[in-house]
Amino acid sequence: MRRRLTGIAIFGVLALTTACGSGGGTEQPAADGPVTITMWTRAATQAQSERLVQAYNGSHKNQVKLTVIPTDNYQPRIASAAGARQLPDVFAADVIFVPNYTSQGLFLDITDRIAALPYKQGLAPSHMKLGTLDGKQYTVPHTLDLSVWFWNKDLYAKAGLDPEQGPKTLKEFAEQATTVQEKLGKDGKVHGTFFGGNCGGCYVFTFWPSVWAAGGQVMNAEGTTSLNDQAAMTDVFGIWRDLYEKKVTGPTAKEEQGPTWTGFFPKGEIGVMPMPSTTLGLMPPDMKIGVAPIAGPDGGESTFVGGDSIGIASTTKNADAAWEFLSWTVSDDAQVEVMAKNKDVLARTDLASNKYSAEDPRVVLINSLVAKGETPYALRFGQTFNDPQGPWLRLAREAVFGDASKVPALNAEVTKSLQQ
Repeated sequence: MRRRLTGIAIFGVLALTTACGSGGGTEQPAADGPVTITMWTRAATQAQSERLVQAYNGSHKNQVKLTVIPTDNYQPRIASAAGARQLPDVFAADVIFVPNYTSQGLFLDITDRIAALPYKQGLAPSHMKLGTLDGKQYTVPHTLDLSVWFWNKDLYAKAGLDPEQGPKTLKEFAEQATTVQEKLGKDGKVHGTFFGGNCGGCYVFTFWPSVWAAGGQVMNAEGTTSLNDQAAMTDVFGIWRDLYEKKVTGPTAKEEQGPTWTGFFPKGEIGVMPMPSTTLGLMPPDMKIGVAPIAGPDGGESTFVGGDSIGIASTTKNADAAWEFLSWTVSDDAQVEVMAKNKDVLARTDLASNKYSAEDPRVVLINSLVAKGETPYALRFGQTFNDPQGPWLRLAREAVFGDASKVPALNAEVTKSLQQ
């Protein structure tokens, strides 16, 4: 999961000399026969991308040749290819970094094509927002991963909690985690909760939804001013700090840098914790797991809508064939028979409850959160929030483990980073 949340945006001014307006790449000679388009995706979303490409290639004359690139190498590869005018016909990107690509002119304007889709209103709103620049749309959702709360029903029962009633507020979350710790944690094998305390991306993925659920914000709309010293974030930090100080979070939370932060819950060692929704299908089949939306201190619900968006390269010579594939990936057929069938989160809110998802109310719940969650916008997101040397991680660690009085000054450093 850390690979989805980390990585530093490395974009400078790319040596991209093509004209990238709404007409870029659309005037092309008619193909004599089936067209094979090229596609890139990062390894973090390999499984979903391969399923979509395989299903498309098996049902269409046009074909897609997929290349999977290691996640940590993905942004440098895109930047290099853009500078050399060698981008693939279509490429996916971590939704957080899509504004960087659109601002550099790497994607083709597909506003009119999206407007013609009968289900355009159902496309994941947070992904569509980050793929929009100056009123023009450049991407559609590709894969989605949401932050939710998982609780272990067996541990809840052993601790005397109602296994069918998960937390509805962050305060309830803390109370239930504390009960599990007090009742079952004496041998050091079971802990009330866990989080990635030395991982900037983990904090934004799991803490920020509680701020949104409480009606607060973590940045201004332009992504240039940090609001992480405001009351809503302070309350969230305070609850997690209290859990840490009471030793409810396990002994390694402070040092957890990301790679293993989701590995303890599947072992049956954690009572309740924030988790990526995509891990639900990877849990032990005999494990009884409850799923709840992430809430604010006193209620509400939200989620961090992560994952990837996908667009057509502005340098493509196969815009029509590329759009045929992209529009198919968000069609009813692809979303239900490929994504929902494999318990993936859907890119369309109007299909949240379908014949496959309806078999598991937890999946319906996760799909429903797509319309309620947020994906924060900032051109300098990676440098500010994901970089282990960036100001956000220092702020979060002081708030939870150190001197909370330093938060206002560190918040000013976050804003400075966002504005560079």
